[in-house]
Amino acid sequence: MDAAYLSAFAALAGSAIGGLTSIATSWFTQRVQFSAEQRRHDLSTRQDLYRAFIEEASKWYADAYEHDDTEVSNLVDLYALVSRMRILSSPKIVDAADHVVRVIIETYKAPNKTMREVEELLENKSLNPLFDFSLACREELRDDSPF
Repeated sequence: MDAAYLSAFAALAGSAIGGLTSIATSWFTQRVQFSAEQRRHDLSTRQDLYRAFIEEASKWYADAYEHDDTEVSNLVDLYALVSRMRILSSPKIVDAADHVVRVIIETYKAPNKTMREVEELLENKSLNPLFDFSLACREELRDDSPF
């Protein structure tokens, strides 16, 4: 075989290998960037979901202290948020959210509270049914954080 052919073949093979390496590196880099962006998006979606649940649950929990009963339709948004959590969140988060909803329903069933009774509950720290939920959310979001 002629040295010129061998030299040309080596140059072409080197170019092909270099091109394939460049393509593979670009593909891998894009894949890692897409994965990181997807995780950030998922994290942001769950943060928004948890924030909405906390706001909605707080509103209805306060309402439960002032009223003996409610329309079931008032709690639909709360149940919808829990259902979204069943899709996006861990079972620990869903269980904590279910517990919050049960506490709200039980609070509606209980007699209205006076300000003195609320103060006593504050001292016993039993006024915050969202405490365990928020801790579970913090743990999950911290563990999934890409940073």
